[in-house]
Amino acid sequence: MDVTKDVAVKKNKKSLLKRMWLQKELILIALPFVIYIIVFNYAPLTGWLMAFQRYRPALGLFEQEWVGLENFRMLFSDSSFLRVIRNTISMSIINLTLSFFFSILFAVMLNELKNRRIKKIIQTVSYLPHFLSWIIVTGIVLDVLSTETGVINQLLMALNITEQPISFLSDPKYFWWIVGFSNVWKSTGWGSIIYLSAMAAINEELYEAAEMDGANRLRKIWHITLPGIKSTIFILLLINIGNIMNAGFEVQYLLGNGLVQEVSQTIDIYVLKYGISLGNYSLATAAGIFNSVISVVLITLANKFAKSAGEESLF
Repeated sequence: MDVTKDVAVKKNKKSLLKRMWLQKELILIALPFVIYIIVFNYAPLTGWLMAFQRYRPALGLFEQEWVGLENFRMLFSDSSFLRVIRNTISMSIINLTLSFFFSILFAVMLNELKNRRIKKIIQTVSYLPHFLSWIIVTGIVLDVLSTETGVINQLLMALNITEQPISFLSDPKYFWWIVGFSNVWKSTGWGSIIYLSAMAAINEELYEAAEMDGANRLRKIWHITLPGIKSTIFILLLINIGNIMNAGFEVQYLLGNGLVQEVSQTIDIYVLKYGISLGNYSLATAAGIFNSVISVVLITLANKFAKSAGEESLF
């Protein structure tokens, strides 16, 4: 029995080596990218050891004082860190919900547009904000929401909705929604590309059959278009759930101020402010590890849920 297993293992090894040799060109092409990932994504993970040390830059990584889970206990005993977790999760959920809704809605509207020339122009214009840096985007947001010259305040007063300008960026209740719609404006056009590609793969005969049965546009969208891109929606949702602890850094940092500090700080800003800027690298690393672990747990749970529901999954 053992001899049979050994023979089978040897055959599998020979078969694997043969396939690798036949695909040597593809392996050589992929090799630089594999090396890049190892060097820049996996090798730096040795820095996670700092989370379990009282790190001092003058000493080597393995010469530091080990403190176990002390840095993690400090994190969770800090009320500001718990508030930062709340801010991060809340803004991520708002960003995720708005981005998904508007990307799918925009893709459906473009798919229904029959004039190809107008469709291409709209697509091109809608993609452009994706390539702008957040510095430019936040500058536009500041101008639009300005109490003196902002378009939004001028429109609200012209329609007699408000009697005086609203200081949007000074009121905490508006901040999360400002961040959410800023993300929508920047990413909707780009996010719709994958949905449009999925819609292009839907069999046209389904639409023709539905039209013969008397279905209007809304019926065809609801019963053909949306079910046709369901697998794409699930895959993108799973990927984005893994990033739910990454609400962003630039937009919150650039739009934030002292008046909205309690709702504007995310984990990334906390790491910069209380970790790196104050030289407490161990605390910053502990916060980063917490962020990564929660992201992995969320995407694993979401993937298991998708599998149990019979939907598309990542692994």
